[in-house]
Amino acid sequence: MVMEGKKETQIFLTKPLSLKGDVNDEDGVPNMLQRVLSLFKNVRSGSDLTRMQLPAIFNIPKSQLQCYGESVYCVGDDMLGKCNIEGSPSERFMAVVAWSISTLRPVDFGVAPYNPILGETHHVSRGTLNVLLEQISHHPPVSVLHATDEKENLELLWCQHPVPKFFGTSVEAEIRGTRKLKLLNYGETYVMNSPKLSIKFFPVPGVEWTGNDRIRCYETGLEAKLSYGGRSFLGLRGNPGSIKGTIFESSSMKPLFEINGHWDRTVTVKDLTSGKVRVIYNSKEVISGLKTPMVKDPKGVWPSESALVWGEVSQGILNKDWGKAMEAKKAVEEKQRELLRDRNSRSETWAPKHFIVSYDKESGWDCLPMQNFVPPAPIVIPFNS
Repeated sequence: MVMEGKKETQIFLTKPLSLKGDVNDEDGVPNMLQRVLSLFKNVRSGSDLTRMQLPAIFNIPKSQLQCYGESVYCVGDDMLGKCNIEGSPSERFMAVVAWSISTLRPVDFGVAPYNPILGETHHVSRGTLNVLLEQISHHPPVSVLHATDEKENLELLWCQHPVPKFFGTSVEAEIRGTRKLKLLNYGETYVMNSPKLSIKFFPVPGVEWTGNDRIRCYETGLEAKLSYGGRSFLGLRGNPGSIKGTIFESSSMKPLFEINGHWDRTVTVKDLTSGKVRVIYNSKEVISGLKTPMVKDPKGVWPSESALVWGEVSQGILNKDWGKAMEAKKAVEEKQRELLRDRNSRSETWAPKHFIVSYDKESGWDCLPMQNFVPPAPIVIPFNS
């Protein structure tokens, strides 16, 4: 509990998204599909949906910041740590590819996390890995993640800007921005982007990761191109969850390894020289049986923490008290409008607390952390037994 003025506010943490999903829809897919389509009845094809406000009944009880963070700190098998212990550049690169795949988490059809408010933060530690996220723009929604592990000597920096658009029979979210993973022991930086998230309504409703992903390490000269597949338009063909790709030398374009599999099952890599095939990723080991975060130090939780900002809304959703959930959600949104009006009346410009932000029309959003290392968090992840 945290006292906000005279009001007692609940820090509300929920279980991570896992292979078994996070939402049980008692109405079933047909009724959920009808409810979802009702949201788009006055929306034109190709429209940007970033300003669309969802009723609480369509939300899962967590913020998008928490979803981004969970992909880093909620794991059953430490794929990130493996990147730092491999002996050769090619082995480290394959470990980074496997870790990048591990950040793709299941998403349930018909529901979405809360759109984070401006200045919202999420601060969690897992062992010596400390993770901090901040929402540095609301319209458009831009989220930044900085994570450091001083013991393992690695660093993560993400700046992500999802752009969802409606296309009549589907919604496609392009995840703009870059992710950087630095293995400081080796002086290597891995730069990567994200596949698209595709939500299809017909003929088979579902959510899939689609499109292409690229991973590069300029220091070693290695590069990977990954293609994520899904069902065809009619839903009769295709391979949902599939991944295909190649690891090659950037300078010569010589292919070295072939990648095949499914992000929600297993992924293998084939050495094109020796013909040897081995599993580099097993989703059941990584994103099943995940532990829910715990509050270790309630007094250390910032007022901007996601689990505090949306605490009442999440409690209402889990209790299926939709009236309470909607009332709490409207209160959060109205408070943001009041703060905006106040800033405008003072001619003030909002600035992030933890990041230096820049924007360019060609390259998009970019951010740098104000501190070299993320401090330990008041919210922690218990290790899997």
